Amino acid sequence: MPVDSDDTLREILDHDTIAVVGCSTTSGKPAHDVPAYLQSQGYRIVPVNPFADEILGERAYDSLSDVAATVDIVDVFRPSEEVAGIVDETLDREDVRVLWTQLGIRDDDAARRAEDAGLRVVQDRCLKVEHERLR
Repeated sequence: MPVDSDDTLREILDHDTIAVVGCSTTSGKPAHDVPAYLQSQGYRIVPVNPFADEILGERAYDSLSDVAATVDIVDVFRPSEEVAGIVDETLDREDVRVLWTQLGIRDDDAARRAEDAGLRVVQDRCLKVEHERLR
């Protein structure tokens, strides 16, 4: 069952590195402004966008599979129908602890697979909103 407790959300917010799948180069879009905010709060942002070389001063990767750095949270800014494939890539990694899908994004079957593999899952919530509310 996806995380909904504030205590667990606070624990999740203690992680350091967030891979942002669907990170945008366009200021003003949530997929750019949310990671920019998180970066300003001290998180390491790892942008995943096959159409960019760099976002927010960080190297952008074509896919989650291409990221060599250790990732704690996978934050998803892609349509709900793409979540299952992102979960597949996430489960191929041994470092990810949390799958987080942003507002309006959810796939209950994919979330269940992630939870069954031991990940914490947050769906249909904004990381920035939760950070501002709980910190």
